[in-house]
Amino acid sequence: MIPVNTRMEESEGPLEDVHEHIAHGAESSAERWVSLVALSTAILAALAAVTALLAGDHANEAMIAQIQASDQWNFYQAKGIKADLLKMRLEMTRPSSATGGSSAAPANLAQYANEQAEIKQEAQALQAEARLHMSKHVILARGVTMFQIGIAIAAISILTKRRLFFIASLMLGGAGLCFLGWALLGVHG
Repeated sequence: MIPVNTRMEESEGPLEDVHEHIAHGAESSAERWVSLVALSTAILAALAAVTALLAGDHANEAMIAQIQASDQWNFYQAKGIKADLLKMRLEMTRPSSATGGSSAAPANLAQYANEQAEIKQEAQALQAEARLHMSKHVILARGVTMFQIGIAIAAISILTKRRLFFIASLMLGGAGLCFLGWALLGVHG
């Protein structure tokens, strides 16, 4: 006859091994999950850095184009002032000139008008370029925000041990990727 104690030990042995196997599997599964969250967070951080760099570049380009446009508008205005001064001089000299006056003045007026039209066109093109860069900057800034929130939510998923937060962080990272792609494809809003 087998003693009762021995039977219990024999029956607990295989169950104990199963329990240890399950615990070890759960532990390694948790480690894999944490590693996956860490890896995805690192990828989101890298994407956020690249997107922020692009956003800053477009903000700088927008500012440069707007400054150039302002310079062109100042040049346009200067040409207009020169044309107005020339018109006033012509009007002032017209009644007193009996010999006919200079034929260069009307030609200069036409030249100023042509130059103003060209300058206006260039200033408007630079303003459009500035708006395009600013539009891309805004889109990229939204992408950076999505990546950063995704990183924060991933950290919360680790702290709370809730995979739902990890899924949310991946979705926010996907939204950040959409904004990055949107800007890189040249779509502007």
